[in-house]
Amino acid sequence: MPATDLRYERVTQLVSDRTAELLAAPTLVVNPEGRVVASSRPEWCGLPLSALEALDGALPIPFRFGGQESRVLILPAEGEPLSPRLAHGVVELVLGQALVVDRLPGQQELKNTFIHDLLRGHIQDEETLLRQARILGMDLGPPRAVILIDASAYLLGPGQDPDRIQQRAQLVVGSVVNFFRLPNDTICAYIGEGEVAVLKASDTRNLSLWAEDGDAEAPTSSSWANLAALKRAGNALLAHLQTDLGTGLGMGIGRYHRGLDGLARSYQDARAALSLGSRLSGEHRAHTLDALGVAAFVGLADEPTKLGLALHLLSPLDHEPELLDTLDAFFAADCHPLAAARGLDLHRNTLNYRLDKITSLTGLNPRTFDQAVQIRLALLIRRLHG
Repeated sequence: MPATDLRYERVTQLVSDRTAELLAAPTLVVNPEGRVVASSRPEWCGLPLSALEALDGALPIPFRFGGQESRVLILPAEGEPLSPRLAHGVVELVLGQALVVDRLPGQQELKNTFIHDLLRGHIQDEETLLRQARILGMDLGPPRAVILIDASAYLLGPGQDPDRIQQRAQLVVGSVVNFFRLPNDTICAYIGEGEVAVLKASDTRNLSLWAEDGDAEAPTSSSWANLAALKRAGNALLAHLQTDLGTGLGMGIGRYHRGLDGLARSYQDARAALSLGSRLSGEHRAHTLDALGVAAFVGLADEPTKLGLALHLLSPLDHEPELLDTLDAFFAADCHPLAAARGLDLHRNTLNYRLDKITSLTGLNPRTFDQAVQIRLALLIRRLHG
């Protein structure tokens, strides 16, 4: 996308978001071709104006930017008329602010620093955090999980001076943004040490392209919600980046955690998965905590994360007490089927049926050594924590 188009998209989104916030009314920006280029409602972006309904009474405010005559459409609440003079004043004010912010020297560096501090938990005051994010044109409202890209081989190779590193980092960021396309869907920045962080909107709507019917259901409040779709999105992004940039990259995918401070926890998840996964399973792949196997329980120092992983792995058995009893008996018998069947007073075929069902529900086969150890450790951690 040309730089002028990116600037137009960035400034119009700032205008739309800030106008909607100040006037407490849905807002959209329409280009001369009649297409929505920015909106306080992301689902409207990219649609032709003719495809939208319920725009009766929308107040149009024309403005000129980038050589184009565009319009801001403001939808006042029913029964609450909006003064055209006030609306014109707000749009002019917001446009002026957006242009000043867009022209700030080193704006991308400011954004990189902000996200670096956010992910490392250096920004404690939520009000300050949200205000700074708005100034930099970032929407932290949607639930987000961190996808961490290890681009060190591409960015920090021999002979790379700081300017060259920044140029290459911008290529990585631009490739990520172009892959996901939606302006509010993805926040991306270079945070140093060869790492590029993607704050990916991880709610069901924003992951619909990668969802499949067979995905295991998790409560929407769970940190494991939509993880299967997030993994597919991450793997598709990794393939795109490696083709686009012509080099191998590594990736760690974090879980969604509630609250703005949850972004730092998601980053820690992604970093741990990337570090352990790269050493154990190889570089140039996407790694997640739940796919690390026994290594996740051995290599992680964070007890809450290990407990969360144990609960996640065993959650398909929460309402299957006979399967949990079967596992206890199977491990007590040193994984000998005949001894376990006798201990449970079952026919061996019944035991095999139960073990097959455990494999089907959890994706882990208690008959194989590594996966049996993983299940056993998960059971022990869950029991130790009550």
